[in-house]
Amino acid sequence: MLTEGTKAPDFMLQISEDRSIRLSDFLGKKVVLYFYPKDNTPGCTKEACSFRDNYSAITDKGAVVIGISPDSIASHNRFREKHDLPFFLGSDPDHKVAEAYGAWGEKTRFGKTSMGILRSTFVIDESGTIIKVFDKVNTETHGQDVLAFL
Repeated sequence: MLTEGTKAPDFMLQISEDRSIRLSDFLGKKVVLYFYPKDNTPGCTKEACSFRDNYSAITDKGAVVIGISPDSIASHNRFREKHDLPFFLGSDPDHKVAEAYGAWGEKTRFGKTSMGILRSTFVIDESGTIIKVFDKVNTETHGQDVLAFL
């Protein structure tokens, strides 16, 4: 996993059928980049709603929020609409962005080991440097925890 003080790798991800974003599009702003396993699952929904509920305060601090998972654009659209999510959701189906950040790796769940998203968040400053890494996330309070850091 990348560490604080590291230059954040640039990337390009689809956020809708006809739109993509790059991390470099947001130079001059703070970026809250969070990796989550799957749309519409209990923990991921709690985490997304925590960001939603703190979104105005986070943007008041000059930050944008980008959630990234391997899910499709169609899945992201359903997730965004169902939960009224105001921030970007990027589709990383080949998990290349997650790998670049160290947010893809081996995990054990219910005694079974598999490869997948390691739930984590990177706060990136206006010049593109990682200033905070959350590698342990409380999905219910994560938006508040990020806001407290900002």
